[in-house]
Amino acid sequence: MNDILLLAAQPEAWAALVTLIVMEVVLGIDNLVFISILTNKLPAERRQFARRIGLGLALVLRLVLLGAVAWIVQLTTPVFTAFGHGFSWKDIILIAGGLFLVWKATKEIHHNVDPEEHAGAIVGGAVKTGFVAAIFQILLLDLVFSVDSIITAVGMTDHLPIMIIAVVVAVTLMLIAAGPLARFIEANPTIVMLALAFLLMIGMTLIADGAGFHVPKGYIYAAMAFSGLVEVLNMLARRKRIRDRTARDDAAPGAPTMH
Repeated sequence: MNDILLLAAQPEAWAALVTLIVMEVVLGIDNLVFISILTNKLPAERRQFARRIGLGLALVLRLVLLGAVAWIVQLTTPVFTAFGHGFSWKDIILIAGGLFLVWKATKEIHHNVDPEEHAGAIVGGAVKTGFVAAIFQILLLDLVFSVDSIITAVGMTDHLPIMIIAVVVAVTLMLIAAGPLARFIEANPTIVMLALAFLLMIGMTLIADGAGFHVPKGYIYAAMAFSGLVEVLNMLARRKRIRDRTARDDAAPGAPTMH
């Protein structure tokens, strides 16, 4: 307890906490997009519960990994060398997670582009996904993102209480944002394709990182933010065209009038 009080009195500890929370939230965006897309495939009454389960598992995994932080740090030690690069368990986990994400995003894009071919698996415009299958897939990606998140946290501070607080705050913020984000994605079909493209890009980035080709995360998130801004402008333009067309139809001769 005294150690925590002493830590709380240090300005650099607060600076590390704020920085780490921001980093954890940014790194959690990938996880949040995946959870939102996957839970939207479930029946409406089970989506919120599945999102809570998914993010709850993410929190538990991160806290468990923080408890084994000494072991997590060892995951960066190379276990074999291939093509001139020493592959660690972290690299293997990132590559496996990236391959899974590329496969999942490609499959969902295929469903969206050619829905008739998968008509038997589609109900109400959404691909059917079982609750257990959805939770299992979320758990797999939680593991990948949790390992990446904890190793990032270890690289930023040596204080375990700061890491724990940052993880709890970040996952809580993700839990608050999960519902609105999922509803926004569901209400805007073009956003679904953009989000799937993000997941495809994130998957390729994980594979590249695992193979030793580091891609600065700032570039990835800047590209995602720019693409999101363009899509928002497209949505605003579409809504304006619809309003203008409706106004013209109402003003056209012979248009029915309300009495």
